[in-house]
Amino acid sequence: MKRAAVLGRCMGVRRAVELALATAAAESQREGRPRAAPFAYTLGPLIHNPQAVAELAERGVVAISETELDERVSGMAVVIRAHGVPPALRARLESLGAHIVDATCPRVLASQRRARDFAERGYLVVIAGDRDHGEVAGIAGYAPGAIVVGTPEEAAEITTSGPIALIAQTTIKDEEYAAIRASLARRHPQLETVDSICPATEERRRALAELVRECDAVVVVGGRNSANTARLHSTALSLGKPAYLVETASELPTSVFAFSRVGVTAGASTPDELVAEVEAALRAGTAPRRV
Repeated sequence: MKRAAVLGRCMGVRRAVELALATAAAESQREGRPRAAPFAYTLGPLIHNPQAVAELAERGVVAISETELDERVSGMAVVIRAHGVPPALRARLESLGAHIVDATCPRVLASQRRARDFAERGYLVVIAGDRDHGEVAGIAGYAPGAIVVGTPEEAAEITTSGPIALIAQTTIKDEEYAAIRASLARRHPQLETVDSICPATEERRRALAELVRECDAVVVVGGRNSANTARLHSTALSLGKPAYLVETASELPTSVFAFSRVGVTAGASTPDELVAEVEAALRAGTAPRRV
């Protein structure tokens, strides 16, 4: 078994988890508040890993959806996750009397500021990424009229005589962003671009590319609802190696133990302990029984 040189939780995710736990601990001791959990809410799952979300809930940090925002958050700490939120949603939290704890990733905050700046200067803001992703929705909220594109073909359909600025979702692949940028630049040569891709994402992909050269198969550990974990899995497959995406060690298929050299990587929201459990199972030559 060999692990990738870079894997697992990124800076933004670690910061968000640490901030949420510290907030819950402080709130649990605050004078005058009920001693029963929850001690803090997170607006949506703090990270895209169900096991980590369940562990946070056990420690008093409970996820709440936008549709559940009501009087229950009044006077409560509500943690904004690393993806960030649109300004309208932040205003709603304030109007409900929530105590906002902002765990937005600094890189995402920078993208939000750039989007707002371009919009105020009359630019059409184009965001390269997944329109259903929380980060993208948050950035778009700072630039009314922003357009989200996921492919070069979608970018080619944009028509405007005014200035255009292009911002990338922090977790998009470099090559995807380059193709979208080139498509826009062909029709809009004065295009302004923002290099907002998080280096942590590319570092994990480069580490995976090095890993597959030394392994017969790859195990990717992470939540199935995590976009960057899914990209790691698809990258491993595209590099020609059998690849398995598992959330826990108990999901390791029997077939993976037939390989003599198995590599392990993990998405940016995967807890260290889950990676360690998978590695231990691979060394033992068997997956733990599911309970």
